[in-house]
Amino acid sequence: MSSSRVTLHSKLTAVSSKPVRSGKTHTLSALDHAMGFHTLHIIFYYKNEGNNLFESFDLDPLRESLSEVLTMYPTMTGRLARGVDGNWEVRCNDAGVRVIMANVDTTLNEWLSSASGSEEEHLIAWDDMPHDPHTWSPFRIQINSFKEGGVAIGLSCSHMLADLTCAALFFKSWTETHRHLPITHPPFFTPIRASPLPNSDTESLPLNATKAQIMASSRNMATATFKFSSSIMKQCLSKVHDTCPNATPFDFLSALFWTRIARLKSPKNQDQTHSLSICTDFRRLMKPPLPIGYFGNALHFSMISVKVEDIESEQLGGIASKVHNHLAELAEEEIRYAMEWLGSEKEREGGKFRYGSELTCVCMEHMMISSEQSLLYEAMFSSNEKPEHVSCHVGNVDGEGLIMVMPSSEGGLARTVMVTLPQEELAKVSKDQAILQLEPIMILAGCGVEENH
Repeated sequence: MSSSRVTLHSKLTAVSSKPVRSGKTHTLSALDHAMGFHTLHIIFYYKNEGNNLFESFDLDPLRESLSEVLTMYPTMTGRLARGVDGNWEVRCNDAGVRVIMANVDTTLNEWLSSASGSEEEHLIAWDDMPHDPHTWSPFRIQINSFKEGGVAIGLSCSHMLADLTCAALFFKSWTETHRHLPITHPPFFTPIRASPLPNSDTESLPLNATKAQIMASSRNMATATFKFSSSIMKQCLSKVHDTCPNATPFDFLSALFWTRIARLKSPKNQDQTHSLSICTDFRRLMKPPLPIGYFGNALHFSMISVKVEDIESEQLGGIASKVHNHLAELAEEEIRYAMEWLGSEKEREGGKFRYGSELTCVCMEHMMISSEQSLLYEAMFSSNEKPEHVSCHVGNVDGEGLIMVMPSSEGGLARTVMVTLPQEELAKVSKDQAILQLEPIMILAGCGVEENH
């Protein structure tokens, strides 16, 4: 796909409508630092059938609401700097968020059906973090206008400052501010108590990887998106009920994609097992629970392994049960130990990939706020239009790949699965009959499977 379908035409900086208190800083946790190799990108698609969004952002009420909501998020308008201990902190100087405007030379529906995962990257704005980031904006917004009124809004940031829950809730807060509604989940900036980062020189802590590092450290990766309906998911959960009576859509879909992808890979261990790293949000697992509006990284990565013969046995219910029990057994003690370990001398050798060094699956079940509604699709600039689709990407995924199981626009049990794999593996997964028999709608996969650049 040619990049010419997306044309950037203007840039500006959005600042908060009220100045930030002089000298305010925000300390980053050991977990925040550990995510420094990665970036986050979330794209909200709207049909915008009334054609009344972002006609002229310079004068638009949406710019006013953005400035208003940014007063609640001083870390987003700040800049990264080294603290006295050599670790990263955010200086909340209200330098602003970069906003880029773009036009897309097609309709939204045509884009979703024809664009590849790599072309979707043109809907987000990102520049690598420079050696001296004092003028570098760690949060960026790109507003893309399609033909016939569709709009896609891409929010990008360094993973060192936020996780996907933060990004999604900021966006929801922006829509609530625009509609003059109270903020449902205001941001919470109090750091998680854990062992502090060791004093370190400025070269020992991870930075965002540059594009050159990304290309050197991973194979050609590609992304495809599968949308599974609520009715199909209900049937799938019914089929594994005897083995895993409390299975969630995540349990089933992570087991399905893990087993299909594992068949394409050789076991990495001498004991002939396949491993899956599961990334889960721990806000609700802490005692007392963290507010869902906690602004920072609240992710726990844990490993689950199964024998090769179990992967090949076709007994999906057993794998789903292992995933379900693994997540059910996660406890605060394990999470706190992991955070303390990140702050220990063991991590001073430098940063590492959190996504993809083992095949990684991200659980976003906590985004469901009821049996029918999710936080992702409650981000509405008008009362009668939910997002048509939401894409979530993690930058700099290592070569084993990433599976993201997310809420879907349909609501209920419906789920969207975004899969990032080496290009040749994704081509096979996209034709896997065990997946296709569940009748997923594939979007943002292009005419074939194209590599991410």
